[in-house]
Formats: sequence, C-alpha cells, structure tokens
Amino acid sequence: MLKTFVSALRPSLVMTAGFALLLGGAYPLAITAAAQALFPHQANGSLIERNGRVIGSDLLAQGFTAPGYFHPRPSAANYDASASAGSNLGPASAALAQRIAKDATALRAQGYPDVPPAMVTTSASGLDPHISPEAALLQAPRVAQARHMPVERVEALVRAAIETPLAGVLGENRINVLRLNLALDGAGHAGA
Repeated sequence: MLKTFVSALRPSLVMTAGFALLLGGAYPLAITAAAQALFPHQANGSLIERNGRVIGSDLLAQGFTAPGYFHPRPSAANYDASASAGSNLGPASAALAQRIAKDATALRAQGYPDVPPAMVTTSASGLDPHISPEAALLQAPRVAQARHMPVERVEALVRAAIETPLAGVLGENRINVLRLNLALDGAGHAGA
C-alpha cells in the first residue's frame, strides 16, 4: 500500500515542480526579457524624464493645481499610485452626488459654464492620466491667461496633443495631461 502511494506521489511531485519552474520561473523570465527587448519604455513603467530626473509616467495622473497647467480628472486615490482605487460609490450614492455637485459648483465659480463629466468624475483606478479634448479646451482660457499666451496657441497645443482611439475604434479621443503640460512648458511660457 505504501509502495503504491509513493509510486503515485512521485509523478505528481515531479509534475508540480516542473510546472512551478516552467510557469513560475522560465515563462515570466522569457516574457520580461521579450518586453525589455521589444518595448523597453513601456516595460519600465512608461516613465518620463526631464534633465535626467523622472518627473512622472504616461500611465499615472498627477495632481496639477496651478492655474498655468491643465488639471486632470479628480482622483479618489489622491493621485497616489500605492493607493490606486476608485471610490466604490455607486450611481445612487448620495455622497457621490454631493461630491460631484460640489466640484461642479466650484468649477462653475471659476468661470466654466458647462462642466464635462470627466472634470468631476473619478476613473476606476483614481489615476487616469487622460482628460477629454473638451475638458482640455474648457481649461485653455485659464491656462492661456496664467501663462500670458494667446488662447489660440494653447488651443493649438491641445489639438496637437489629442490621442485617437486604438485602431480607430477602441476608446475615445483623449489627452495625456502630463504630456500636454510638458508641451506647454516647452512652448516657452512658465506655468504659474
């Protein structure tokens, strides 16, 4: 009986160890090596450097608040990547409705008559680095005034920053806020 058990156990242990090495070691190493060789920027977090210093990532929103910069969507994670999460508040939540109404009222008080949903709603991760072109164009007059630039120049930068849907069908037109703000800084007018 013991001999039968041991003879049945041995192949199971060998298969478990083999698959552990294959799927827990060799496969992840091969995929990591392929990603590093084919897509090094993306494999390393899509980090953006300026003057040899990492200033952000294409994949994570930052909380820009100065008037001379475009502002991202609100963040339920306070733009903290280690706390990535949505608010978990559903569409029937009174707390969510109050927060959205408060944010919309604050934006209207700043002179935005029509507030796009992306300016008052958070993304599922709380770290969406994109805003809609409409949300960016809405902010263009404020940014232009703070930077002492013609609004047409800022709007041109917004239009140049529009990313189109993948393959023309997957997703929506969007603008990476960090990339747009870097383009503004490169335009020669300091952000306030």
